[in-house]
Amino acid sequence: MPQHARITPVCRDCAGFASAMVTSGARHLDGTRATLRVTCPTCKGTGHTTPAPAMAHTGR
Repeated sequence: MPQHARITPVCRDCAGFASAMVTSGARHLDGTRATLRVTCPTCKGTGHTTPAPAMAHTGR
């Protein structure tokens, strides 16, 4: 009998790719490229979002 996995909502800003390595164009002394790690500010590098609490959706 198959087990069902929980569906976790994927971040709408990064589409699940929460961090990326960006080259700066510079090189280190050994010839490798200098890179910067950039994370998604919305999900803070997790790739998933948490649903809003029910109280936030109610009016007034």
